Amino acid sequence: MKQRWKQWSAKFEAISMRERLMVSAAVLAGMVFIINTLVIEPALKREKMLKDTTVQQRNAVATIYMDVAQRELAASNDPDKEARQRLAQLTQENQRMRDALRTMQKGLVVPERMGALLQQLLGNSRLKLVSLKTLPPRGMSDGKFAEPEPVQTQALAGPAAMAPAPVLPLAPPAGQAAKPAVPAAKQEELLYRHGVQIVVEGSYLDMVAYMQALEAMPEQLFWGKATLNAKQYPKATLSLTLYTLSLDQKWIAL
Repeated sequence: MKQRWKQWSAKFEAISMRERLMVSAAVLAGMVFIINTLVIEPALKREKMLKDTTVQQRNAVATIYMDVAQRELAASNDPDKEARQRLAQLTQENQRMRDALRTMQKGLVVPERMGALLQQLLGNSRLKLVSLKTLPPRGMSDGKFAEPEPVQTQALAGPAAMAPAPVLPLAPPAGQAAKPAVPAAKQEELLYRHGVQIVVEGSYLDMVAYMQALEAMPEQLFWGKATLNAKQYPKATLSLTLYTLSLDQKWIAL
C-alpha cells in the first residue's frame, strides 16, 4: 500500500499544475457527493418525517386546548353537571397528550447533555474541535429546524445616512379619537427546539465517520444545517447545526 501511494504521489507531482487542480477538484466533488448521498440526504428525510409527526401532535394538542377553553367558558356561564364531566374528560385527554409528548422526548438527547455528548464522540475521532456554541431556544410553532435569517438592511452613503427623514404620524379624521394599538396574541408554545452549532476540522473520511457516529447514537438528534469548507485541501472544516426537542424552554449554556 505504501509503495502504491508513492507511485500515485509521483504521478501526481509529474502532471502540470492545471491538471493537479482539475484532479483535486474532481476528488473534492466526489467526496462532497458521497457525504451528501450517504449521510446528509438520509438524515434530512428522517428529520422531515419526525418534523411532520411533531407538527401533527402539536396541532392535536392545540385543538384540545381550544376545546378545553370553550368548555371552561361554557362551564362558567352554565356550570351544570354534564359540562363539568366533559371538561374533566378533555383535561384527561390533554394530560394524556402531554404524557405522550414526554414519552417521545425520552428518545431524544436531553438539551443540557448535547455539548458533552458531541465532545465525547469527537474524542474518539481525529477531528479537531474549532468551536462549540449553543443557540437560543425557540418554539416549534414555525415547524422548522433552522435559525431565523437575519434582517438585511441596505446602508445609505453620504449625509443621507446620518440624518433619516422624520416620519410624521397620521392624524385621525376630525371628530374621531385615535384607537390604541391592540397587540397580537402570541401563540402558546408546546415544544421548544434547543440547538448546538459545532465546527470541526480534519479529513473527509474522519468527518464522514463522525457524522455516522451521530446517526448511530441511541438518542435522537435533529439535523439542522451542514456546511463543508474545503478551501485548504486536504484539510476541511465542517459546521454542523444540531437540535433536540423539549417541553421546557429552559436552556443550560455550555
